[in-house]
Amino acid sequence: MKKPNIAKWLDGFLLAGRGILMAFSKMRFVIAFIIAFLFFGTMMNLLSGGFSKFGLMDSFGMAMRIIWDSFIRIFGVNQPILDWLPIFLISVLQGLLIGLIVLLWHKKRESAVNADEGGSNAANVEKAGIITGLIALGAGCPTCGTTLLTPLLGALFSTGGLAATGAISTIITIVAIVIAILSLKKLGEETYVMIIDEKYRKEKHEGGKNR
Repeated sequence: MKKPNIAKWLDGFLLAGRGILMAFSKMRFVIAFIIAFLFFGTMMNLLSGGFSKFGLMDSFGMAMRIIWDSFIRIFGVNQPILDWLPIFLISVLQGLLIGLIVLLWHKKRESAVNADEGGSNAANVEKAGIITGLIALGAGCPTCGTTLLTPLLGALFSTGGLAATGAISTIITIVAIVIAILSLKKLGEETYVMIIDEKYRKEKHEGGKNR
């Protein structure tokens, strides 16, 4: 008896979860994940008040202080939980996404893949770029109501437009998270298949040597 489509779809998430867990055993993935997580977390904290923080960087020392403050905020230092949690979760999702893309790209290049697979990886990179753009626009401070959209909408509309900024940025952030999760599902499934296949080939090769 065939499983309903929804059950198969949910099974895909379980498979993707296993693939992501397996990816943590690969150093290339771990390094890419950490770099992407820290970079995007720092950038989103820098942009949490629009462009105001950049205007304060009038000296090298002040710039380093602001960047360091944005960096430690990734881990909840001096942050209300409502401001910290969305940025932390989005940084984790983006780190996982970039890490899986790097891992799959490396493995596929090693396997001398065909043109279609190369195109698939290019599409994954394009999706990551779209998600990054959406996250940058939606990133902000939930408790103080500021986002990167504030100066943009403020230039087009008056106070009435700014009142809708919080709602619009929330919608954009939710869209970015949904796209990231669906992309992680696809990449996680690919990673699971790749790692299992790699393990099978290695065992088969070692078994052939022992004969």
